[in-house]
Amino acid sequence: MGAVRWPLVVRRTHKWIALFVGIQVVLWTATGFYMVVVHIDTIHGDHLVKSAPASRFATVGVVPPASVAAALPGATEVRLQQRLGRPIWRVQSPEGAVSFDAASGARLGELTEADVRQAARSFYAGDGAIVRATRLTAAQQEMGNRKPPYWQVEFAGWNRPTLYIAPVTGELLAKRHLLWRVFDFAWMLHIMDYQARTDVNNPLLRVATWSAFAMALSGAWLLVWSFPRRRKKAKR
Repeated sequence: MGAVRWPLVVRRTHKWIALFVGIQVVLWTATGFYMVVVHIDTIHGDHLVKSAPASRFATVGVVPPASVAAALPGATEVRLQQRLGRPIWRVQSPEGAVSFDAASGARLGELTEADVRQAARSFYAGDGAIVRATRLTAAQQEMGNRKPPYWQVEFAGWNRPTLYIAPVTGELLAKRHLLWRVFDFAWMLHIMDYQARTDVNNPLLRVATWSAFAMALSGAWLLVWSFPRRRKKAKR
C-alpha cells in the first residue's frame, strides 16, 4: 500500500464539502442581505396600523374584577380594556381569553363578522377595502405558536396587508404583509429550520456550519501547502 497523498485527499475533501455547502452559503448571503436591507419596523408591519391612543376608563359603575374572575376557576389575569369602544373585563383563564361586560358583569360571546370588520377597520392605517374576513380554526404558519381560533382580515393592496383579530376580545393579534412573508421564508432558509422556523440551533444548521468551517480549514491548508511547491519549481 502506497503512502497517502494528503494534498490529493484534502483537495478532494475540500471540493466535495464545497459542493455540499455552496448552495447554503449562497442562501445565507442572499437571505442575510434581504434581512439587512429591509428595515425591521417595516417587516413588523408597524406602518399598517394606527398608533394606539392612551386608554382612559371611567371606573364608576364597573363591576369589581374579583367578581368576574370568580366566574372562571384558575383565572390568572384580569384586565380592563375596550371592545368596539365598550369597556370590558378581559380574563385570562385555562380555557383562553374571556370577555365580560364591565358594566353588567355579563359574559360576552364572540364577535360577529360585522364586528370583526369594524374592529379591523379601526386598527388599519390604510384606506384599502376589506377583501375578505375569515374565521380560522386551523393553525396558520404565519401565526407561529398562537392557537386558533382567530379572524383573518385581508385588505386590498399589492402587499396583501392582513390583520388577525381575537374573536372574543376584539384585540389585534398580529399584522402580516408580503414583505413579512418574504422575510419569514428567508428566515426559514437562513436558519435551515423548515418546519417551525424558530430553532436557530437545529442539527441541520450545525452540520452545515461545521461543514463550512471544515471547508475553510481545508482550503487554508491547501493554500499553505501550495507555496513551498511553487518555490521548488522555481529553483528547478
